[in-house]
Amino acid sequence: MGSVQSSRLIFDTFPKPDSFMWGVLIKCYVWNGLFREAIVVYQDMLERATELSEFIFPSVLRACSAVSDLMIGETVHARILKSGFESDPIVETSLLSLYGETGCLYNARKVFDAMSKRDVVSWSSILSTHIHNGQANEGLGIFRNMVKEGVEIDSVTMLGVAEACGELRFYRAGKSCHGYVLRRNIGFDHESLLSSLIAMYGKFGDLCSAEKLFRNGGVCQSVSSWTALISCYNQNGYYSEALGTFIEMLACKVESNSVTLMNVVCSCARLGLLIEGKSVHGYVIRNNFDLDKDFLRSSLIDLYANCGHLLYSHRIFDTTQDKHIVSWNILISGYVRENMPEEAISLFLEMLINGIFPDSFALASALSACGIIGHSELGCQIHCRITKTLLPNEFVENALIDMYSKCGYINSAIGIFQDARQESVVTWNSMMCGFSQNGYSKEALSLFDEMYAKNLEMDEVTFLSAIQACSNLGFIEKGKWIHHKAITFGVRRDMYIDTALTNMYARCGDLRTARRVFDNMPERSIVTWSSMIGGYAIHGYIDESISLFDRMVESRIEPNDVTFMNILSACSHAGYVEKGKFYFNSMIRDFGIIPNYEHYSCLVDLLSRAGDLNGAYEVINSMPFGADASIWGALVNGCRIHQRMDFVDRIKKDILNMDSDDSGYYTLLSNVYAEGGKWNESKMVKSKMRSLAVKKVHGYSMIEIESES
Repeated sequence: MGSVQSSRLIFDTFPKPDSFMWGVLIKCYVWNGLFREAIVVYQDMLERATELSEFIFPSVLRACSAVSDLMIGETVHARILKSGFESDPIVETSLLSLYGETGCLYNARKVFDAMSKRDVVSWSSILSTHIHNGQANEGLGIFRNMVKEGVEIDSVTMLGVAEACGELRFYRAGKSCHGYVLRRNIGFDHESLLSSLIAMYGKFGDLCSAEKLFRNGGVCQSVSSWTALISCYNQNGYYSEALGTFIEMLACKVESNSVTLMNVVCSCARLGLLIEGKSVHGYVIRNNFDLDKDFLRSSLIDLYANCGHLLYSHRIFDTTQDKHIVSWNILISGYVRENMPEEAISLFLEMLINGIFPDSFALASALSACGIIGHSELGCQIHCRITKTLLPNEFVENALIDMYSKCGYINSAIGIFQDARQESVVTWNSMMCGFSQNGYSKEALSLFDEMYAKNLEMDEVTFLSAIQACSNLGFIEKGKWIHHKAITFGVRRDMYIDTALTNMYARCGDLRTARRVFDNMPERSIVTWSSMIGGYAIHGYIDESISLFDRMVESRIEPNDVTFMNILSACSHAGYVEKGKFYFNSMIRDFGIIPNYEHYSCLVDLLSRAGDLNGAYEVINSMPFGADASIWGALVNGCRIHQRMDFVDRIKKDILNMDSDDSGYYTLLSNVYAEGGKWNESKMVKSKMRSLAVKKVHGYSMIEIESES
């Protein structure tokens, strides 16, 4: 490369350097990667009114491409036209590269069409320009024209064709491309072409062909081909195989590059292999890899975020001044995934303050965070920003539906859904979930029926939402029909769907089917166990509920607060006082679960029903928080069952000082006084209801008749 400083010192000794010398100096700067400096030298040359030659422009155009400065590039193009060098083949090719690399497809095509003579370099350049600007189909069309016009194809051309076939998932065209390379013997020993073909098969999901090509490629020791195969495994979800290939690569003494390590870190992140990921991180540091090259820093941030170590992620994030949008996105989404929405929103706002324009991924993550904490005001502000600055995006639209649904603005969610440009299965699922979250289970089922009638795509989430809606409404027949459709649609069974089915059948009273689904599950979560235990409990099968709970504990599945809620409720209804006490104490002693209002309410209800009113009152007094209406109501109900008006008088001050909007509590209290002949107290309770504007809610039952409640 030589020394730029030395070249400049020699250059400055000439009082009147000619065009050739200026061109050599500019090229020297470009060779050394000093692109901005090269442009400054060019502008200095223009100020000195030096006569220009075509030798100058290719290097200047290369510098403009390197720094993606289209504006200066266009002024250079204008100078070329003014100087009359637009027909020079090397200048034309340089202009083509400039517009292609800066994404200005229109100008690139204009230059190409005006070329008097097109060689394989110019053809390959315009082909790759179309591919890299999202027009792979047009790129293949250019390749067909090359063949028609008899242009001699080289390895660079075929590299672009392979990339286009992969992007478009044109399997047959890709196989033809591979065959063309073999038949014409087009630089198959060129490692970039081999890597491109391996990557192409990876995008097709044809890992067998990718592996075969890699093993028989003849240049298996090149880092690019190893990296291509590792990337293939990652793209198709075979992360363990990707790591195995990397280990094999190290055994072959092949040096890794930043792209290789980025892929390896990605594999560790997806598998949650923190220790292995840290080892790769250490390898990166020891070998002085540039973390800001090929998104290596972003992949490390993603590794620690996926493994739940957001502190490490943030430390790596903070070690660079020029933070890429990808790094911001990974960290924001990591906080959302770890249920830390406040931190996610804070980071999103920091990104805006730093002048980083958020993309659809960042906006969707921020909207998810707003939905989690119900921050509708910020969510609306983000929506306004999206409306002003971005075209509607399916990813963002789904996040908006989710955010408005979680914040309780169901009409706003419906408006987004109705205006959605692409009604994908994710959009429909988002709206169905939104309806269910806000208690509109009938509307969720109507949406499911509409999807079915329109023959739209349905996935596991669609059926899961529909089954949960049936469970909420008690629609057993509709639930059976949806269960049948899930089977006929070939929906993959998973723990979530089986749990939802267990819960639906159990809540609707079909305990036999619920148990059959439960027993056939290869894997059960605590939610599955709780659903089955609760199903038995609410339908009076107390012994079965307790037996299943004991079996769950024996299986070393740790119960949660909901499981204990179900088992305590079962004991309460069965009058199993000692068992209820045992489970309540076990919850605290053996599993470290802090009882909440519902647990205390169940225990008080259990003791009160059994006649141990003193014990129930002691429990209330020992609670770490004040008793609510449900807990006092359980004790009052016990007094009513055992006709202990004396005990009601004992706790009179406590129960009358309760302020609640629970009509059931006041109705129960009024009836207890009335049954005990204490009419003045009964009237006083009714008067308090009126003063608090508490209205008695009339009881009702719900049954299903022809899938309607």
